[in-house]
Amino acid sequence: MTADAPICHPTDLARALGQMIAVLNEERQALAGLDMDAIMGCAVDKADLCSRLETVASEAIDEECRGMVDAARRLNEANRRVRNLIAANVAARLDALTGTPALYRAHAGQVRAHHARTARVR
Repeated sequence: MTADAPICHPTDLARALGQMIAVLNEERQALAGLDMDAIMGCAVDKADLCSRLETVASEAIDEECRGMVDAARRLNEANRRVRNLIAANVAARLDALTGTPALYRAHAGQVRAHHARTARVR
């Protein structure tokens, strides 16, 4: 089986999903260590694996593969949360440096609207 060959058999799919789980575990370690080179390498590997997984024939998905898909989904979600926490920490540190909150925050408009409403009531 070549790297670009379509995935048609459960063993091929299980192998690709195992690789995805390994990459997601590597990404978790890279995020924990804030290793930017490793994070970017994992992003490339995940994109490559995703393009391979797009070729999966539905009959190739057995119960074992469904379990691996669920494991990969959980790992990906955990990594997404870590990335978001890191981004929030960076934003908080940048805000602390300047003494002002970032303008791009989603709730900033709601806060301004609330202040405008309460200012009229006073």
